[in-house]
Amino acid sequence: MALLGSLSTLRAQLAATPTLLVALDYVAECLREGSEPRARLSAAVAGYNARVELGGGVFAIEQVYLTKPRAAGRWETHVAHIDVQAVIAGEEFMETADRARLTADEDRTPGQDVIFYKPFDQSSVLRLGAGVAAIYFPTDAHLGSIAVGGTPSLVRKTVVKVPVGA
Repeated sequence: MALLGSLSTLRAQLAATPTLLVALDYVAECLREGSEPRARLSAAVAGYNARVELGGGVFAIEQVYLTKPRAAGRWETHVAHIDVQAVIAGEEFMETADRARLTADEDRTPGQDVIFYKPFDQSSVLRLGAGVAAIYFPTDAHLGSIAVGGTPSLVRKTVVKVPVGA
């Protein structure tokens, strides 16, 4: 089941999982004023997408993009990684549902570690703003980057990929 919350709440829930704490440490660094990752994300323009190696198979994808209408989104899951998604600036809606309830549309595993699904409308909606993170496990389908209020807005985000079983 996906987890959503502040960094302190997620740290308390995941204290026994060192690789997820590494991910949360990186998110905290991205949120810290004056940090190198925060400066990179703050200076980047829409379309920015960069991979940052964190060690032990854990890596982050820093992103800057405009949110989109729900209809333009795509449901996805991952097999080999847990996603720790955190908005650094801006806000977006994300939806989540149990993967078993969706129908696969395109399987890009193992090469890209993503499975896309057909449209689905019986989900839970999460609102992510600065400092809020969502953690998606392989059983958690998710649909992200959705515009709040229907108007596209700029989001600065990091998605930390944690290997399953690490």
